[in-house]
Amino acid sequence: MSQKLGQHFLQDKRVLEAASEAAAIKPKDTVVEIGPGHGELTEYLLSAEPRRLLLIEKDKRLAEALAEILAEPSKKGTVKIIEGDALRIIPMLPVKEKLADGEYKIVGNIPYYITGRLLREISELKNKPSLVILTIQKEVAERLTAKEPETNLLAASVRFWSEPKILRIVNAGAFKPAPKVDSALVLLKTKTAGGKIDSETYYRLLRRLFRQPRKTIFNNLSAGAGKEERDKIKTTMEDLEISPSLRPQALSVEKIIELARVFHQGK
Repeated sequence: MSQKLGQHFLQDKRVLEAASEAAAIKPKDTVVEIGPGHGELTEYLLSAEPRRLLLIEKDKRLAEALAEILAEPSKKGTVKIIEGDALRIIPMLPVKEKLADGEYKIVGNIPYYITGRLLREISELKNKPSLVILTIQKEVAERLTAKEPETNLLAASVRFWSEPKILRIVNAGAFKPAPKVDSALVLLKTKTAGGKIDSETYYRLLRRLFRQPRKTIFNNLSAGAGKEERDKIKTTMEDLEISPSLRPQALSVEKIIELARVFHQGK
């Protein structure tokens, strides 16, 4: 992938090994690697002998070079190179490749600018991977893993479907060319909402809740509401033991789920 597409190739063997180990690949696993580049991480993933390795590469020249590198007879049938934009491919991949829920893993050293969109696409998958391992901008990783009382929209969005964790900080020198900021290797282990609520209901409430993060939860939820509805919202919050004076950053994902469920039932 060319520099204009925002790719910084990960070179540090310690980080590559850490990413591969965190994937905990078993012989029956299907692994999807986003942005394999020159195949630096690919070789580590292959050494774990997954059942299938699907490589999504946007740069045509890199995809062709990878095909030559991975053309050994021993790797045929194991590796499939998919040329194209991961943001377009990921939403269709589970159905196209017959990947059942939790039967595959996603790993990638991705361009910073696709982080938010990629996470959103994964969150909307009906059949989600069992885990996701990405190298992303350090600042974004810190936001991603934040908890109450420092919850933010990104963290609350991701925590609905996964448990995010920073595995290690990766300095700029680990990449070639080096980015201007440090990165982080993050693990997102997929979970379910326990059948409590559907994602559409949760995210609808979440957008209302973080409409203006500096305002209180009550003010955000009651914006544009009449007196009767405002009183109902205040009563709902009291029943859930949520102070109207709190800001959304103070809420755990579990509390947000409770709020979303009650608001949905009250329709």
